[in-house]
Amino acid sequence: MTADSPANRRAEPRLPVHFEVDCTSGDTFLFAHITDISSMGIFISTDKPLPVGTVLQLGFTPRAGAGEGAPQRLELTGEVVWNTTGQVAPDKPGMGVRFHHAAPKTRSRLLEFVRAIAYLDVTTDIKS
Repeated sequence: MTADSPANRRAEPRLPVHFEVDCTSGDTFLFAHITDISSMGIFISTDKPLPVGTVLQLGFTPRAGAGEGAPQRLELTGEVVWNTTGQVAPDKPGMGVRFHHAAPKTRSRLLEFVRAIAYLDVTTDIKS
């Protein structure tokens, strides 16, 4: 990892996840998977990453945790800020997307979800 790599530019650490995401931009529709998340953005695993600067409509449904009701779908807007295009044989092809937060309620739900994942990771590590 270099000093300029995307992981070194993150304001917040991303947490590993694996769930489906629908991405649309104009006439482009992409069905892919989120492999990590923070309150600021996600990494979308795809063999066909979109160009940097592409604005996306994102839709995904976080998995329910223990004791929670059915999870509600999150609808967010984001922008591709980096991708693996041009890299020689990337081990994880895809793109980093930074969220644009328009609705306070959606932002609040996202933060609750990310905090829940972080808490589960911490309690899992403690129990190990």
